[in-house]
Amino acid sequence: MNHRPPEKDSATSGPTAFDERLSVPVWWYLPAVGLGVLLGAEIHMGYPGLRAWIGYLTMIPLCVLALWWMGRSRTTVRDGRLVSNERSVPLSVVGVTDTVARADKQRAMGPDLDPAAYVLHRAWVGPLVRVEITDPASDEPYWVLSSRRPEELRDAITAAQDRTSQTP
Repeated sequence: MNHRPPEKDSATSGPTAFDERLSVPVWWYLPAVGLGVLLGAEIHMGYPGLRAWIGYLTMIPLCVLALWWMGRSRTTVRDGRLVSNERSVPLSVVGVTDTVARADKQRAMGPDLDPAAYVLHRAWVGPLVRVEITDPASDEPYWVLSSRRPEELRDAITAAQDRTSQTP
């Protein structure tokens, strides 16, 4: 179900400090197949013969594909950059990082959210990581990223920033 494999370390690109795919829970695929069967049955009732199976052949894969598409988001810390869904920011302009617990998520995504912020929110992932962007040229004051491992993400950002600041 992975649309791309985890990034591998190489001698030229350096190590990957953090790599997380925000896939949907595996058990969600069972209800998706069930929904596809129900939708296929609706089509089946309207057509006799061989055409009756067209609904099953289209609806089941479409329901599974929809779940796969929802869970293809990825966050990576690599090569001095924080990358989220093909958007990236250099770690040199990353400021304070905070973890937002599941209990505080509604407030952070509601009244406390700046409309200019970049948001990668997945409802099935509990905590959020808020990453301050200190670049005055950036339109985004901060990023809000869903993460199952928020402390690892924050540690990877800090460690990568330390490595880049020590490099002459």
